[in-house]
Amino acid sequence: MLVERTDCILYYAEPCLSNEYGIGWIGGNAPDFFDDQAEDIHDGNQSYYFYLSFVHPFKCDSMISIFIPKDYEEYLDNNIYPRCSIKVIEHPISTESVKDLFTNPGLVKHVISEGVICNDEKSMDQSFLIKLGGNPRLIQHKDYYFTKLKEDSFSFLFQVDEDGYPDTLLQDDYSYPFAFGSLFIFAEIGSNEILHPVAGF
Repeated sequence: MLVERTDCILYYAEPCLSNEYGIGWIGGNAPDFFDDQAEDIHDGNQSYYFYLSFVHPFKCDSMISIFIPKDYEEYLDNNIYPRCSIKVIEHPISTESVKDLFTNPGLVKHVISEGVICNDEKSMDQSFLIKLGGNPRLIQHKDYYFTKLKEDSFSFLFQVDEDGYPDTLLQDDYSYPFAFGSLFIFAEIGSNEILHPVAGF
């Protein structure tokens, strides 16, 4: 998945029928790990919304959580590594908080399903919420998106694709956080570990 990149894992969002969640959730409250970290997540005058959280596919005791600026123009203007204002944080496994410190009013909480292994080439023609490994399905094939990432030894880890949103995920009168686009996450991928996940673009 991360070396030969012939296969990938696809994840989907499903309506939340109880307080349980699959391998994570999109929308809803942030993990309770962040209950006392509001000052660390918010940057000065820039406040953040929780976007999603799911169990790290290669570290069963860790999760990856994503926070996006409340100000859409902020991450529209700062949308390419190393000036991407979207926060990607690896942290210990946590349950969903009962506090709505970071809750995005535009997203209805959905669970993230268990992953399904798929041939990478076939995945290019499918809808999904998250695609882990394989090669990114790009909207624009522009080399400058990757230049600094390659210089700093980051490789593609996963993408979140708004084409995979169920109809029930967005609240009425709210827009897609990425304008019906995708978010691409990269990391330092070694032979034995995956370090420092970051938002690429």
